[in-house]
Amino acid sequence: MKNKINFFIFINLVLIIFTGYFPFTSGAQELTSNKFTPSEGKVIFIVGQDNNTIDTYVKNIGITPAGFMFYTSIQKMEGISEPINLGAGPSHAQYLIDKYPNSVIQIGLYMVNALDGVIQGTYDNNIDKLSEWLKKIKRPVYLRIGYEFDFNQNNYNPEKYIKAYQYIVNYLRNKHIRNVAYVWHSKALSTVNPVMNWYPGDEYVDWFGISYFNLRTKQMDYFSDLAKKHNKPLMIAESTPQGVGTHYANHAWERWFNPFFKFIEEKNVKLVSYINSNWEEMPMWKGQGWGDARVEANEKIKNWWIEEIKNEKYLQSSEKLYKILNYTP
Repeated sequence: MKNKINFFIFINLVLIIFTGYFPFTSGAQELTSNKFTPSEGKVIFIVGQDNNTIDTYVKNIGITPAGFMFYTSIQKMEGISEPINLGAGPSHAQYLIDKYPNSVIQIGLYMVNALDGVIQGTYDNNIDKLSEWLKKIKRPVYLRIGYEFDFNQNNYNPEKYIKAYQYIVNYLRNKHIRNVAYVWHSKALSTVNPVMNWYPGDEYVDWFGISYFNLRTKQMDYFSDLAKKHNKPLMIAESTPQGVGTHYANHAWERWFNPFFKFIEEKNVKLVSYINSNWEEMPMWKGQGWGDARVEANEKIKNWWIEEIKNEKYLQSSEKLYKILNYTP
């Protein structure tokens, strides 16, 4: 009997050392050993959020960012293997994978009005589709499950949100998905419920994330401090100079961009995702006051932007990127 126990322990240790997988534990107990977090002083820089915007950015700026963002839903899992346009520009994740090697992917997973279905297993086939694609692409992925969970319009019941979030994490872990870091993404605005009411738990969250659209808020600072308290890296999961735009260079840089980069420095942000879109050209957003956020649309902004992101602290696409993030394809 003793020999059998020793053999059992030996097999577990071998699997842990060589695969990072805990085979005889539940999904909730299986800890993520690699969060794809850059070293101190480094920031992963990525761009979104539709294919046209991304291609135009790379062409005009002349620097390929470290990664790209896109959105899909648990209800349909659209835009992964096939292109789709819901009014915010063409989105096709596989296109980005094929065109831009040596990059990471950030996914916003929409779950509005779907929490019950997730918990009940209604969308298991879609999670299977996602898991197979994640295995195939062989690159780091930052998955924002039910992004902006505390945004009033999303109407995420805290208890159900937690169960749905945990369900998806457990499901992917049980599928042996190793290239995903799980992101808990707050809108970072004031809410009726305390933000921690939505927290899935340290064992389920690899990164904290915030949105940075308007000017800096107390809630952004509060959530950033929460990340530090829970020993989690912080990302700016979505950002754009909402209502400021880039048309008036001096005004835009002083009012939005300078505070934005200052926040990154002060709060030790480890990943930044900038949405470089002309919102007024998109049917989904036209007339809502978002403006034109393209840095290349204004020559002054473009030059200041390039000067900033050329700082060695910002990680861009390179053959060394995965090694820096401790990821082995």
